[in-house]
Amino acid sequence: MRILITTDLYIPTINGVVTSVLNLEKELKEQGHEVKVLTVSDEFKAKTDGIHYYMKSIPSGIYPEVRIPFANVDTYVNELIAWHPDIVHSQCEFFSFYYAKKIAKATGASLVHTYHTLYEQYTEYIPLGKVIEKNVLETWIRRRLRNVECIIAPTRKVERTLRGYGIWGDINVIPTGIRLDKFKEQVSEEKLVACREALGISAEKKILLSLGRLGFEKNTAELLRGFAKLVEKRSDLVFVIVGDGPARQMLEEKTRELGIEEQVKFAGMVKPEEVSMYYQMGDVFVCASTSETQGLTYIEALANGLPLVCRKDECLNGVLQAGENGYAYETMEEFAGYIEAVLQVQKEMRIKKSRASAYPFSTEVFGKNVENVYRKIQRRGVFEEDESITICEKQRYGVKKRSWTSHGYARRIS
Repeated sequence: MRILITTDLYIPTINGVVTSVLNLEKELKEQGHEVKVLTVSDEFKAKTDGIHYYMKSIPSGIYPEVRIPFANVDTYVNELIAWHPDIVHSQCEFFSFYYAKKIAKATGASLVHTYHTLYEQYTEYIPLGKVIEKNVLETWIRRRLRNVECIIAPTRKVERTLRGYGIWGDINVIPTGIRLDKFKEQVSEEKLVACREALGISAEKKILLSLGRLGFEKNTAELLRGFAKLVEKRSDLVFVIVGDGPARQMLEEKTRELGIEEQVKFAGMVKPEEVSMYYQMGDVFVCASTSETQGLTYIEALANGLPLVCRKDECLNGVLQAGENGYAYETMEEFAGYIEAVLQVQKEMRIKKSRASAYPFSTEVFGKNVENVYRKIQRRGVFEEDESITICEKQRYGVKKRSWTSHGYARRIS
């Protein structure tokens, strides 16, 4: 199949959406499909290598690293229309989505969309975001996705959210997964020691690790408050925060306010090839976010042998096995108790159980499941167009009437 992926976010940006897109692109190519990507450039310059098409852009001023296509991109769009994709798979609801719809309509390609982001969690970044009512957001998303033939949700949490918006079309739950091969190798003890020394952490210290973008929606301040309570009783703990973002200054001020600046280390952004080193240096991965649609860092942490202590959230369903690879807390008392419980388990056993629980979330499984969705859509299209097949047979095979309403392809042929 010829598959066009459209996305507002792509390398060099590093986040969950980009990771998902890169994994999908890699797996589809390995399955033998022809894949191209239409995305937004990270500079005021359009460019293409014939596979990746970057639209000239300017900063959005809405959310860090989100940029707006600036100039006419008809040349790229016309080239991709001439390429005639079988599937157009959009990954973002904003700027590139317009071109995804345009190309799908011009070519007759099936339009698939992955819903990555729960926007209710991002009002800090949107002008007047605090006063936007939930029903307005729901209506916008419902209308935005009305022409999508199929939606992919990374978790049941996202599916339930979309159903709550009144979207009753075809939604498939497919966890994104991670490239487990990147985390199979154990980082050498010499590198782990050197990393500790660079951060000023002695060998006897136990490390709580947070890794990811420092956005306000990640609720990292809650972890600082919980950690401050822990160090009142234990002097052998250090909290390492890896990543950067708009909330960093606030978090640094919070550490001083809590009097824990000596026990908290801000490592900043690290190179992708160094991520495993930071995971494996830690003793427990902590996260207080409820904004995750899947939480790829949870799976990355497990793959590196790091158990989880995270705020209870639906996206942990199927990932966290209480007492085996970590715990989900609801109160600060539970947070402290679960940290103690994890650290009492022998480190070798923590590593073994955590790594074993990451295996079902491989990118190979992810890629195959997405391919199955594509093939299902194509089969459905064949049945729709074949007049020799009765309506009853079409119903049996799940063929749905194309309904350009806010509910998407919701009504069966009748």
